[in-house]
This record gives sequence, C-alpha cells and structure tokens, in this order.
Amino acid sequence: MDLPTLNRAGDRPAARWWTKVPPAAGSAVMATGIVSVGLNLVGRETSSQVLLALAAAGWLLLALAFALTLLRDRDRWAANAATPPALTAVAATAVVGTRFSLAGWQSTAAVLLAIAAAAWPPLLISVLRHWKHHLPGVAFLVCVATEGLAVLAGTLALAGSGDWLAPAALAAFALGLVLYVAALLRFDVRQVLTGAGDQWISAGALAICALAGSKLTAWPEWTGAGHTVLRDATLVLLTLDLAGYLVLLAAEIRRPRLRYNIRRWATVFPLGMSAVATLSTGSAAHLPWLNGLGHPLLWIAAGAWLITALALVRDLARARRTAPSGGA
Repeated sequence: MDLPTLNRAGDRPAARWWTKVPPAAGSAVMATGIVSVGLNLVGRETSSQVLLALAAAGWLLLALAFALTLLRDRDRWAANAATPPALTAVAATAVVGTRFSLAGWQSTAAVLLAIAAAAWPPLLISVLRHWKHHLPGVAFLVCVATEGLAVLAGTLALAGSGDWLAPAALAAFALGLVLYVAALLRFDVRQVLTGAGDQWISAGALAICALAGSKLTAWPEWTGAGHTVLRDATLVLLTLDLAGYLVLLAAEIRRPRLRYNIRRWATVFPLGMSAVATLSTGSAAHLPWLNGLGHPLLWIAAGAWLITALALVRDLARARRTAPSGGA
C-alpha cells in the first residue's frame, strides 16, 4: 500500500487542508452572505445574524487558505488565479462587507472593501488573460466581482462613510455592465440545460448589477436626468434578471439535476441576489409592489440555501466515512 506523501516540512496531508479548498468554495460564502442580507432587509434579524456568522467564519477560512496557498504553493495559487472561480474571493468579500455595513460595522466593511479592491485587479487580469469561448456560467464572475465592489462602495456611501465612494461605485457599475456583455458573448448557452449549477450566475450577475444600480439610485446627491437614467437602467436590469430566472427555472424543471455539486452554491447565490435586488430596487425606486415580489423570492432562496447546506453536510459525512485511514 502506498504511503501518503509528506511535504517538505514533514507534515501529514491533513496538515495541508488548505490544498483541498477549491476556489469555487467562495460561492458558499457569497450565497450565505446574500441570504443574510435579504433576511436583514425583511426584518428577520436573528436568522440574518446566524447566517452572517456562518458567512464570516467561511470567509476567514477561505482567506486563510488563500494566504497559505500564496505563501507555500505559488504554482497552485497561480493556476487557481487563472480560473473564474478565483473571483469568488472578491465577490464573497464584498457581500460579507455589505452585510457588515448594514449591521452598522462601517469600519469593518471599509476594511473588507479595501481587501476586495486590492485583490480584484490581479485576479481579474489573470482570469481575462486565460479566457476562452464556450465558457460555463462561472464566466460571469468577472461581472459579479466588479459589481460587488460597486454594491459595497454604494452601501458605505449611503451609510455616510465617504461621498467619494458614490462615483467610485458608479465607475465599477459601468465596468461591470461591460464585463457582463463580454462574458455573455463567451457563454455556452447549452449550459442552461446541462450546467451543474453555475449556469445561474448568468442571471445572478444581472441581479447584482440591478442591486448596484439601486444603491446608486438611492444616492441623494444625484437628481434630475442622471437619477432618472439610473432608475430606468436598474429597472431594466432587474427585469432581465427575473426573465433569466424564469428561463433557468424552466430548464431545471425540464432536466432536473438533483445530485449535490459544489457549483450548486452558485445557484443559491443568484436566487438570493435576485430577491435582494428586487427588495432594494423597490425601496430605491419607490415601487411597493416590488417589495411584495421580493419576499417570496427571498423565501425560495432561503429554502434553497437550507437544502444545499444539508446536502453539503451529507456529502462531507459520506466522504469522511469512505476516506482511507489516515487521509485528510
């Protein structure tokens, strides 16, 4: 029987747990964080805080894995950074930061914005350099990560943490829209019927664009024609998101994919983001009926989060039972 390979420090494989954390694991933090945001918006504060704690713990774990990989295995880090899932590091940081801002922890949210903004350029450039055609839904993470910065910057601006953050959010919002179009041109539309979960990011990216637009629409310093353009653009983006939501849902019904896959967290995130974008747009655009629509969308997202979390626990338990003795 082959003996497990030891690293240079003589560690057992279990000591190198960070090598087992895939970049796509960031989508679980994104999903948990955005459902927490949604629960906060509808006044379910206890449930929201529980999910915030889980999202923050997951973020810390992923940040540690990210740092250890960078310090101890540069080749692995470079390989991971060349793939779109690496951008979940930026998006997850922005989502958790947004929830902290809503909780009143503006300094913590500002630090997370700085971390996300620092990580965004090298990761985005690395991903774009390795882009190909006929990509799965993770291609839209170039948009999601960029718009995540816009959402967090806009949230902090509305919380009084700096007026300069509003134009910065507007710039990220505009760039995110450009990146969405670029990703759409490379997206393999067959993934709508065959994808393992990340195909939903095609709609989730539109949802986070709408959420960023709603933050900009709510900025009190912008009035007149500029405000009208932002409001109308946000409503168009939300409409496109909800249309995509229905198309993807119909595809899931036509061809069910019920087995757990880590990419299913990339389904939960768009579900939660669509609910939050609907609620936020309803408030910013003064359209109460959107608030009525946002509530059932949020409960769908919360249910999907619970089902996916239970599937993850079951999958981990099964893997632990079947792992060879002495394995990680």
